[in-house]
Amino acid sequence: MKIATGEITTHVQRLPAERDGRRGEPPVVVFVHGLLTDSLASYYFTLGPAFAAEGIDVIMYDLRGHGRSERPATGYRLESFVGDLAGLLDALGETRRVHVVGNSFGGTIAAAAAAWHPDRVATVTMIESEPPVAEWTRHMADGLADAKNQLAHEEVIGWIKAHHGAHTARLSRGASRILQTTTLAEDVPAGRIIDDDLAAIGCPLLAIFGDESGLAAQVPALEAKLERCRTVILPEQGHSVLVERTADTRDLLLDWIAEHELAGAAR
Repeated sequence: MKIATGEITTHVQRLPAERDGRRGEPPVVVFVHGLLTDSLASYYFTLGPAFAAEGIDVIMYDLRGHGRSERPATGYRLESFVGDLAGLLDALGETRRVHVVGNSFGGTIAAAAAAWHPDRVATVTMIESEPPVAEWTRHMADGLADAKNQLAHEEVIGWIKAHHGAHTARLSRGASRILQTTTLAEDVPAGRIIDDDLAAIGCPLLAIFGDESGLAAQVPALEAKLERCRTVILPEQGHSVLVERTADTRDLLLDWIAEHELAGAAR
């Protein structure tokens, strides 16, 4: 379904918990996907149904500019993405504290939501992600500028098709349309950030990385700066953790959510 979340219309899909007889409301998980070549479909075909089957309410949605959500020409700073998430919870009438799971850029949104809306977020999981600090803006500025330039050339799309297949080439062409018709590449690195000490993130945080992606280098800093932080590095794995290590990610997340739901009940 599509609902208004502030100034845009957002495509959202809910999977209600399959009731297992326990008392009280089930936990709720919000899955947030990555930039450009991603949509809520990546969760629908990986984690979403499995979580609903385990008695968890699932919310999946397309980010602004992606999938079936509205694509404004401007307005792609991080605070706009976080505002959409808060607006989505308001529109759905969701009053429970949610477990936010983000893949790649979605993990950055999740961390920012925890920092800026601490009363709404129970836990954060970042899958192959970075928190929104100054260094992250530099990485995003370089990466998005390069993608905007490279994907505009048909020969690059042809190379992608030859080496990675027609499906990846179609996704890359779609990413190019977003980059060429919106200010996303310029807006994302210019958005609001949090302090490098990560003190603004007060809730428990789980970070999952592949050991070959480079992002696992954050682990010592995350563990040093965040008191309630757990990190997992999956061996022989690159950036595509969600798709290539779905079962591992599912099990880690289900245990994480169960642990913190029990802790919350005890409190």
